[in-house]
Amino acid sequence: MDSKAKKKLEVLQKRLAQLRQQLAGAVKQNDDPEDLVRLRREVEAAEAEVRRLKES
Repeated sequence: MDSKAKKKLEVLQKRLAQLRQQLAGAVKQNDDPEDLVRLRREVEAAEAEVRRLKES
């Protein structure tokens, strides 16, 4: 894995942690159901990107 991929992986992991925190807060409040769906999709996309980077 080159340095660009490592940096991107690091940034993605930070973003994923932030998204998970937002998702946990959204689940507790449950004000906007569409927000939950959006956050879950973003988490899934970030996790898929992390897996893709780790495999390469």
